[in-house]
Amino acid sequence: MGRGRQKAKATKQARDIKYYSPNTDYSALQRELGASSRRAPSHHTEIPAEPDYSAYEDKYGDQFDDDDEVDNRRIG
Repeated sequence: MGRGRQKAKATKQARDIKYYSPNTDYSALQRELGASSRRAPSHHTEIPAEPDYSAYEDKYGDQFDDDDEVDNRRIG
């Protein structure tokens, strides 16, 4: 087969695939999507709440300066 025929055939196949629209069974789709709402609850536990770290806020606050000064020391 020559290149022209091969290209025409490939173009025809691509066009057929692009514009192909099968009949959709919407009732089956609705049943499938509706089934997901009737599932058993997930086995995953809830994300635990973050612990309260406020007790440590002042305890270690003096070790770190909250100043906005830039440290100009050279390292290395």
